[in-house]
Amino acid sequence: MDRIRTDLCVIGAGSGGLSVAAGAVQMGARVVLIEAGEMGGDCLNAGCVPSKALLAAASAAQAQRRGFRGVPGVDPAVDFAAVKDHVAAVIAAIAPHDSQERFEGLGCRVIRARAHFTGPQEVEAGGIRVSARRFVVATGSRPLVPPIPGLEAVPYLTNETLFALRERPAHLLVIGGGPIGLEMAQAHRRLGCAVTVVEAAAALGREDPEMAAVVLAALRAEGVEIREGVGVASVAGRAGEVVLRLADGLEVRGSHLLVAVGRRVAVDGLGLEAAGVEFDARGVKVDARLRSVTNRRVFAVGDAARGLQFTHVAGYHAGVVVRQAVLGLPARTRSDHIPRATYTEPELAQVGLTEAEARAAHGARLTVVRAGFDGNDRAVAGARGHGLVKLMVVRGRPVGVSIAGPAAGELIGFWALALAARLKLSAVAGTVLPYPTLAEVSKRAASAYFSPKLFDNPVLKAVVRVVQRVLP
Repeated sequence: MDRIRTDLCVIGAGSGGLSVAAGAVQMGARVVLIEAGEMGGDCLNAGCVPSKALLAAASAAQAQRRGFRGVPGVDPAVDFAAVKDHVAAVIAAIAPHDSQERFEGLGCRVIRARAHFTGPQEVEAGGIRVSARRFVVATGSRPLVPPIPGLEAVPYLTNETLFALRERPAHLLVIGGGPIGLEMAQAHRRLGCAVTVVEAAAALGREDPEMAAVVLAALRAEGVEIREGVGVASVAGRAGEVVLRLADGLEVRGSHLLVAVGRRVAVDGLGLEAAGVEFDARGVKVDARLRSVTNRRVFAVGDAARGLQFTHVAGYHAGVVVRQAVLGLPARTRSDHIPRATYTEPELAQVGLTEAEARAAHGARLTVVRAGFDGNDRAVAGARGHGLVKLMVVRGRPVGVSIAGPAAGELIGFWALALAARLKLSAVAGTVLPYPTLAEVSKRAASAYFSPKLFDNPVLKAVVRVVQRVLP
């Protein structure tokens, strides 16, 4: 059996693993990268990239359907198979950046096989034993399939199989009203499918209810049926004829079924027990440095690190690990500045605390400020004046921001910087932005925090009157 000694062994070539490997090898470390599946992981092949490509096609179809004042809408002719060709082309265009060839060109040794630990400092993959000074578990996650009676006997889709479907579903049933379920529900509705979403709790239940309501109202207006507060008791049927029997006794029928109820961390079969690495169903148990609490040579990033399951979090984790494992510098994670976004139309984005979380944490010290897109000139000019920005402010600093409206995923970056740098709200209010832009809605919200202090302050008004009398 061949043996390799290296500085860093990265298990998993998704977003987090690739970022660790690229950063480490370009800084001079010896790196072995192990991947059993497709390079690029879930994000490239079955997640962020294909879903946004599908959403873009769906948005183009909806733009034709919607039209504009003076520009009559038309019923779009949707070639569903060609749309999937677009999705595949987008993946293919991005794939070279994540490819084995690129990483071998950078200097990594890439092993395309399943890895498992054989000891605290060694893994085996493809008949090769790799011993390393440090290991990074970056194995990501897989779709969670709930134990619903009858589901295993009925054909169903997950995000791993959905994008290969070339025939347009007549009626897509979606179990799960989270971001993935609702993004795909809206996309398929806009591409000509009937769509029904079933959610046992509240749709977008993790989000601020006021903001979620903006999104849900828009989807329902487009014809997406969303059933909340009722679970699926059982599933029956066959290909082309699926029946969901709900907990309230009703039945929902459709041609295709998408299961989108969450993700499960992919750490099974890694042999973490042999490495002395403590883990559970949520992933590797790590400290704030992302280092295993039971084996200091092993780090975990992304979904495998028991935290927020986002591609950008995996990239953030990669930087924290590289600083420690490659440069020997101290580094710790924080989560208060991590944004998230749901890419429906309108979009929904959040960074920091929601209103409910902020009230629980700060009580009477909290001030909540709102600014609607209906007061933003760029949004009104583009007939996109629905939605709002909500700021949670404590002693002049934002502790959370919620946005529901056009380009919310882009606009939240402004606030992610503010929270990451712990800026005061006065810095945001004092920023000069180009006019007219959607970004001005954020400045308007920040300015609204100061308005009562400036315009409803009798002491200030008295001072102004004195100043006006004495000014030459």
